[in-house]
Amino acid sequence: MFKSKTAIATAAGLMLLATGVSKLAAQGAPHPTHEGPSVSTPADQIKFVNTGIKTDKGELLAGPAYGNLQKGRHGTFLRMPAGFVSPAHTHTQDYYAVVIKGVGANHAPGAKAVPLPQGSYWFQTGEEPHVTECLSKTECLFFLVQPGKFDFAPAK
Repeated sequence: MFKSKTAIATAAGLMLLATGVSKLAAQGAPHPTHEGPSVSTPADQIKFVNTGIKTDKGELLAGPAYGNLQKGRHGTFLRMPAGFVSPAHTHTQDYYAVVIKGVGANHAPGAKAVPLPQGSYWFQTGEEPHVTECLSKTECLFFLVQPGKFDFAPAK
């Protein structure tokens, strides 16, 4: 008898909870903001452009996936030549990066480079000096996501 009263009370409580959730949804609970249409782009159709960031090993190239790296929130592929070592620099905004190809590194100036092979990840705090490099003998490909525009300022 006790078990069936508890089961009935539990079922009634769940029904009231479901009704309340349904009413909230019907009252206009906010929907997420979407960033644009869904897209699918084969790797060989990503258009890379010069960034102006150069060393004796070559230039860092950027391939937009979504957004506009010069204006705001974006997801961008970065192609870095083999052996490329950036000068110490900062970015205004934080960013998240994943190694797609090659072995990269991202570290504080003067710190030992920790090899980040394909599939590795790093997070870079904005306004914090760092060095990014391609440790492999072949080019590196990174994918980064940043909430604001991509800028590159030499570290002080």
